[in-house]
Amino acid sequence: MSDDNASLNWFRHAAPYINDLRGRTLVIGLPGDALEHANFRNLVHDLTLLVSLGARLVVVHGARAQINRALAERGIANQFHGNTRVTDRETLEVIKAAIGKLRFELEAAFSQGLPDSPMARSALKVVSGNFITARPIGVLDGVDLRWTGTVRRMEVKTIQHALEQGALVLLSPLGTSLTGELFNLNYLDLASEAARALQAEKLVLFREAPQLSIDGERVTELSIVQAEQITSRVDSAALRCAIAACNAGTPRTHLLSYAQNGALIQELFRREGAGTMIYRDSYEVIRRARITDVGGILGLIRPLETQGILVRRPREKLEAEIDHFTLVEVDGTPVACAALYPIHDEQGQVVAAELACVAIHPDFRGSGRGAKLLRHLERQAGVLGINELFVLTTQTEHWFIEQGFNPATAKDLPASRQSLYNIQRNSRVLRKRLHP
Repeated sequence: MSDDNASLNWFRHAAPYINDLRGRTLVIGLPGDALEHANFRNLVHDLTLLVSLGARLVVVHGARAQINRALAERGIANQFHGNTRVTDRETLEVIKAAIGKLRFELEAAFSQGLPDSPMARSALKVVSGNFITARPIGVLDGVDLRWTGTVRRMEVKTIQHALEQGALVLLSPLGTSLTGELFNLNYLDLASEAARALQAEKLVLFREAPQLSIDGERVTELSIVQAEQITSRVDSAALRCAIAACNAGTPRTHLLSYAQNGALIQELFRREGAGTMIYRDSYEVIRRARITDVGGILGLIRPLETQGILVRRPREKLEAEIDHFTLVEVDGTPVACAALYPIHDEQGQVVAAELACVAIHPDFRGSGRGAKLLRHLERQAGVLGINELFVLTTQTEHWFIEQGFNPATAKDLPASRQSLYNIQRNSRVLRKRLHP
């Protein structure tokens, strides 16, 4: 078969994939290293081609390589807690400059339009801005991460409007706070959150290696369950991000090499692909806990008890109170739990309920399962005739406020619950009135 016929047949066979992607949202994650690689110009051409074929693109870029180099040039030491950068005020200024420079360079790269080039007449518009509201991560293991943050909220409607107009949306790893501060974000976390919030069809994460390799053998596709099973053998931040994104609802996540020319086009428009795909195949159920679930619940709550977020519960106490617990189960594995304890008055009448022992597996946080579990328990409380919920917390106050709880005090608790309030723990009290 001639080269011309081979190209023609490839283009014809690509048509179904093109039709499937038209109008769909794809989130693309690019590490800082990719932006300096010799193949980056080809990657820009391929991303522009996707937009011209009707795909909606959100590009999230990293900047670790550029930041590390800029810090070294200024004689400022890198500070990390695990794989997370500690961002002090001096470091933040360097980060802002490095990311700002990259952002403008990316906008320029997507604005090319020379005749006789793949970008000719593309007229691609790049839209970026303060789409991300962030909050500080805070203190981990006694280490204050300062101006290192995490995504609090994303301006989904604004981003979707730009995508509907045919623009490419560029997200840089900085977020603003309600107090007007800037926070340094992990670009992989930002990409995963963007895929979840925008209900993306795919999350594509670029890295140097073309495919995952297990025991020297390249892997082209994995289910979530299979991917989770190899995380102990494959140290890959991109893989962990892919698993989190799929667990949060993204149907497909692809790991590709930024060094391989045409990897994106091959992965999306050919059956054999060019990287490793992680796909969802899980099912989910919310149900009341059984005595056989005690081990799974302990696995969820013990890490939080160790951190002081939850009050420690002996196994015997958990077994005795198992009827109060509800689980979220994915593929037969408990991934979230919570307990609902009725509060009685002196006459023995149920007057309210306390929501307690809320725990979500780290890989499933940010996926909306906590809110879904809370809504389930609120309906459960309604069936019991309960119209008021209380929760006592030391570190998750803001999450509960976002779910409709309001600040209260220990004096607002029903008398029977006030007598059990632990003054030394000094928990914040929150209250939510339920609609009939």
